Parts: sequence; structure tokens; C-alpha cells
Amino acid sequence: MKPAIVVVAYNRDDALERILKSLDSAVYEDNNIELVISIDYSQNKKVRKAAEDFHWRFGEKRIVVHADRMGLKKHIIECGGYAKEYGSIIMLEDDLYVSPDFYNFASKALEFSSKYPEIGGVSLYSHRFNVFARLPFEPVNDGFDNWYFQFASSWGQAWTAEQWTGFSEWLEVNDGKDISGNGLPSNVAEWGESSWLKYAIKYLIEKDKYFLYPRVSYTTNFADAGEHASHAVTDLQVPLEFGHRENFNFSRVGEARAVYDAYFENTLLPYESDLYGIKYRDGQVRMRYLLSTDNLPFQLVQSYGLLLKPMDANIFEKMEGREIKVYDLSLKAKEAKADKGLRENYFYPGMNRKKIIDLVSYRLRKR
Repeated sequence: MKPAIVVVAYNRDDALERILKSLDSAVYEDNNIELVISIDYSQNKKVRKAAEDFHWRFGEKRIVVHADRMGLKKHIIECGGYAKEYGSIIMLEDDLYVSPDFYNFASKALEFSSKYPEIGGVSLYSHRFNVFARLPFEPVNDGFDNWYFQFASSWGQAWTAEQWTGFSEWLEVNDGKDISGNGLPSNVAEWGESSWLKYAIKYLIEKDKYFLYPRVSYTTNFADAGEHASHAVTDLQVPLEFGHRENFNFSRVGEARAVYDAYFENTLLPYESDLYGIKYRDGQVRMRYLLSTDNLPFQLVQSYGLLLKPMDANIFEKMEGREIKVYDLSLKAKEAKADKGLRENYFYPGMNRKKIIDLVSYRLRKR
């Protein structure tokens, strides 16, 4: 499969130049790859000049400049439509940076995912951070080069025409509707109407589909100041893949052990999982038994240790301990005293008092 590359730009000429530089440094086995640079209207004329000055050595370059302001959501939806024209696309917003091997991964992942309707798209980014809990995240390593997440990607994504059509047709019916609840984290539901991503996530949940994510990231996010951020942050930077793979060992959803819902919780554990403590807070626990690291006012029926990493490995391997609890939500009980800092200590074992003080002081100065 030979997807076109679609770069989504607005008013950040320096960001556009940076991602185009990374595209130029990438490796391509074909010299007939279409590059589309789509620029939303702004008064920054340097953005168009950056697109025009960039020499694309690997095929035809197509610049689309919009005469009127579209906004991010409408712009993304229009750019997604190129999947129908080209058969498949890789979409990159301008604050990203790509791995040299990004095109190889995306092409092969799209080819694989096109065979299975339960895959709703491909991510080039791989999360290392749970954005809701503000804590590290790592999928369990099941021996495959990918994992699955019921969370669409906006930091480097790829679609076949069929995958994009499924979402866009659903969006035509559901755009503007109240999509809260039923598995969608409240943080996501509260995103503004300029967000296309919250609808894409809800689509995956409703249709029981997943995005295929790489084990190692092929994009990273600079999170430059823009429509959704007043200043640049580094929270979303992740290690890039700088090697080259001839072949990938992709899993199907049904054979993977690394399958996560929109709360970053593994769906294959023997009980419903809320190890980050967000799902119960949202009132979205659906099953009778719940895995949690919090102290809750329900009957404790089983427990596990919090020793192995990632967290879900402790349940798979039946680690002894009392840090991860299994509650029977049908039976009320006295709530134990909160063990504050349990998760933070697990994720940041080297954070002694001095380092904590230094970190807090630094954050306060930055603010």
C-alpha cells in the first residue's frame, strides 16, 4: 500500500518547516509518493512560503491554500477525505516530527489493518503518558510490534479509504450530538466542538473498533502553541524509532494481550479494570467486580501486588500483595483510609524529598 502524505498546517511557519525537514530526512522505497500540504487561512504569509519553498524529492507536491478560515475540526475532516482520493493517507499535523522509518511502518500497518474491520485506523504515535491520570503509561509487552487502543490518534495517524469512510459517515449522523458516557471519558466529552478527535474516539467505542498503535513511536509531538494550547509543552514527547524494520509482527485484536479501552485500561483482565482510578470517578464502571488501586467503600474479595511493570502485568502474573484490589460493587463495606501517593510512588520510585521540592519549585517558576 502506498499512502499519500497529508500535512495539516495553519499559522506556524517554523513548525511546518520542522516537520517538512523531518519528512525530507525519512526513508522511502518509492519515488512516486504524493505530498499534500493543506493550509488553513491565516494572516501569516510565511506558512505558504515555507510550503512553496520546500523541495519534495519523492514525488508530486500539492499545496492547498484555503481562502477562508475553516478551524481545526473542519480542516481535519476535509483532509481525511483525501483517503478516498488516494486509497490511503498518512495525516500529520504541523507540530509533529517523524521517525525516518515512519512511511515504512505506516504502509505495512495499513496493509495489515485493511484486512480486519475491527481496526478503525493506524496511529504512528505511541503513548507513554496517561493524559487523564497525568501518570506514565506503558502497554504490556505481548511479543508483537503493535498494541490496540480504543482511542483514535491525532498525533500522526493513517487511514485506508474504507476506515475513513466508516468514521466520516458515522460523523455525519452524530456531529453535534451529546456523546458523553457509555465508555467515553468525561475529560474527552468535555472537549470543545472544535475537537474532531472526541468524535473519532466515540466512534471506535460505539462500533467496537480499535486503532492499531506501534510498540515504539514513529512520530513525536512538540505541542507547539496553537489552537488548543497557549504555550509549548514537552509532556507528549516520546522516544522515536530510529531503526529500520523489514517486517513487522502485527497481532490481530483477538490474539493480542495489549488491548486497552479509552481509559488506558487493559480490557483482557479477569475483572473490569480501573487501575488509574479515573473510570470509577466518572461513574462509568459497568461490571460487578472492579480492579482498582484506590480504597473504595465495597467488599474486598481479592488482591494483587503492585510490583511488576506495567500495572496490568501484576494481574496477569497473579502477583501477591494488597495494592491492587478486587471489589464486589454489589456489597457495601467500610472504606479504608486512603493510601495517597501509592501510584505516584510506583511510577516515580526515585523521587526523594529533595527531588520533589526541586520539581515543584521548577514548575512554579515556569508558571
